[in-house]
Amino acid sequence: MVTADVIVVGGGPAGSSCAWRLRRSGIEVLVLDRRNFPRPKPCAGWITPRVLQALEITQKTYPFSFRQIGTLTFHFPHLTIPVPTRQFAIRRVEFDDWLLKRAGVPVYHHEVIDIRREQGHFLIDGQYRSRVLVGAGGTSCPVYRTFFRTSRPRPADSLITALEAEFPAQIRDWRVRLWFGQNGLPGYSWYVPKDGGYVNIGIGGFAEALKHKGQTIRDHWAMFVQQLGEHSLLEEEPLDVRGHAYAIRSSAGPAYEDNCYILGDAAGLATRDMGEGIGPAVQSGILSARAIAGNGEYSVQSIRARSAFDILCPWASLMTGD
Repeated sequence: MVTADVIVVGGGPAGSSCAWRLRRSGIEVLVLDRRNFPRPKPCAGWITPRVLQALEITQKTYPFSFRQIGTLTFHFPHLTIPVPTRQFAIRRVEFDDWLLKRAGVPVYHHEVIDIRREQGHFLIDGQYRSRVLVGAGGTSCPVYRTFFRTSRPRPADSLITALEAEFPAQIRDWRVRLWFGQNGLPGYSWYVPKDGGYVNIGIGGFAEALKHKGQTIRDHWAMFVQQLGEHSLLEEEPLDVRGHAYAIRSSAGPAYEDNCYILGDAAGLATRDMGEGIGPAVQSGILSARAIAGNGEYSVQSIRARSAFDILCPWASLMTGD
């Protein structure tokens, strides 16, 4: 039996942020993840100055691709607006692996199947045991399914379905572009060039609204790819296209009960306007670690539910401490 004070299920940004802060507090922690790192993770990879500050990262201390974004170009059906900002783009295959290694805790390759409470502890698949359990395994997190599915339900109208691809490309246009309402999509699509000669393209929409329209996200993907080609932003359709689903922030239920926590996408914390998940994941990881260490209660209410402020005023929240 492998034991620790805290077991974190999921080694992405939420889980690694939590583990990193717990280890710094002198708390014994281990991470379980069903996949080995580094792992492919198609993602726009958008992070804000607030995330860098929380993780104590600078462009000098982070050793991988790290592109500063000075403008976001928003496209609407009859209007294009360039918005000055200060954001950053990373590759998740590098970022997630580096964060988890930096945490400096034991990581076990294990897919969690069964979790039960036993004499004040959590027992996982008869192999792992802890006093505190943290669920950071994304939308399908087994900790969420076991302990929070009833108390923190995900409303149907909060579910986003998405398709993404990240691939090497000859980049001719370095602008980060976002299209809203394109072809009637109840969501938006994006084009994000990254350092190292990679591009991430993706499209996401509200699953319930697509269903009511009699459409699928793949219908919109086909139109999106065609339009990227017509604008010379894409030479050929990428082969490795990956789909996923997640929930944006809603007002539903607790994210903590009886020494059990859920973070990031497991708690449905993606922002309501942009579906941005890395920032809320990192913030929830750090907040939960503080609570476990006895430095306050865990509440996700302090985590912003929208991304607009971080886009329009990227440094203001840092100066005000918000």
